[in-house]
Amino acid sequence: MELILKQDVQNLGFKDDLVSVKAGFGRNFLIPQGFAALATPSAKKVLAENLKQRAHKEAKIVDDAKKIAESLKALEIKIFAKTGGEKLFGSITNIDIAEALEKAGNSIERKFITSGIVKRTGKYVANIRLHRDVVVELPYEIVAEK
Repeated sequence: MELILKQDVQNLGFKDDLVSVKAGFGRNFLIPQGFAALATPSAKKVLAENLKQRAHKEAKIVDDAKKIAESLKALEIKIFAKTGGEKLFGSITNIDIAEALEKAGNSIERKFITSGIVKRTGKYVANIRLHRDVVVELPYEIVAEK
């Protein structure tokens, strides 16, 4: 079953992508939730026209995302946490990374940050998706509070 995504769906595709899924997944989940619409020939033509018009705007957005990516690469993020030896009391998640970036002057939503759950001190890397074409690896360090 071919569908046109109306919004980003994790592990499937981005908005306005043409995806092929199993009929049950499309009919019972994606379409009723409003995540996708059927890819009829007329819908494909409308999508192609919209993508053509949006191409120029998209180029500016990608350029802005690349500028933000360059500024993020220059950052050194240190997150202070309470520890017992090397082990943390609690954990560090993408929420904590988003807060550290906010303190550094970059506002990035936490849903665009992928880091996993960290429970030890040390150096780690988080992936930040600024755009579908621009993904940045952000190194950060977890340090014990004194």
